[in-house]
Amino acid sequence: MILTVTPNPSLDRTYEVPSLERGEVLRATGERMDPGGKGVNVSRAVAAAGHRTVAVVPLGGAPGALVAELLAAEGIEVAPVPLKGHTRSNIAVAEPDGTLTKINAPGPWLTPGESEAILSAVGAYSPAADWVACCGSLPRGLGPEWYADLVTRAHGYGSRIALDTSGPSLPAALRARPDVVKPNAEELAEAVGRPLVTVGDALKAAEELRDAGAGAVLASLGADGQLLVSDAGALYGYAAVDAVRSNVGAGDASLAGFLAAGGAGPDALAAAVAHGAAAVRLPGSEMPTPSDLNLSAVTVTADVPLDRYLSEQGSPR
Repeated sequence: MILTVTPNPSLDRTYEVPSLERGEVLRATGERMDPGGKGVNVSRAVAAAGHRTVAVVPLGGAPGALVAELLAAEGIEVAPVPLKGHTRSNIAVAEPDGTLTKINAPGPWLTPGESEAILSAVGAYSPAADWVACCGSLPRGLGPEWYADLVTRAHGYGSRIALDTSGPSLPAALRARPDVVKPNAEELAEAVGRPLVTVGDALKAAEELRDAGAGAVLASLGADGQLLVSDAGALYGYAAVDAVRSNVGAGDASLAGFLAAGGAGPDALAAAVAHGAAAVRLPGSEMPTPSDLNLSAVTVTADVPLDRYLSEQGSPR
């Protein structure tokens, strides 16, 4: 079982339009409504693959009730933490060439009691979990050290922790030594405070995160593949994608594939790459099913292309 923790979940609405024209009235050619948030997406991808998952989510108001309903419809066990505030609603506008424009709401302000209730819910489910995936931004009211506290507590229950966050929360959590961290190129650059121009730059940055406390680093480099850096060394995974429909949740799908395949080694990296490649071909934040995956198109090698330039260069925000 994979337990996910999403401190700032959302109700996501995605609209597909022929083109985004500022100041104009646009008519959507397609629309979706999905439960959102990085950990929520990990649960959705795990459930789509036929594995058990429990999602710890703080939920409030009508949007929160709808998120719980949508998750249950996808076969996900929901561990809701009631909030006084309302769960946020986000909007995404997708264009045919894969360009995505997102508006993310800040979300509710959590009280100390609500914060503790989330941590207690994690404690209740952690003993039965193979992995605890802690994902996404922190809502207002939770300090940067919150994830570090969660990692420390979950380790106390004997759980393995995968962390996907950014900003001040990432370096704070590294001190608690999460088992895996999963940054993308931009987040990796932000964490080390410098631009990343090549895959070699990304590899060096990943090694620095390990020096700071991460057990392993699974780095998503967009169209340039993924890196897995651990005690066993560095591995590089790649799969060509002919057309991108939406990249919402692609990194979350990658993490789900990685954890469901064991969370270590070349097979897990191949699963991560296959899930990410499948996710970008799907609309909105739809998660891939086994029939969407093409593992035969994935290459995994210890020969990392250090001099390859990143097509989407990471830079600190």
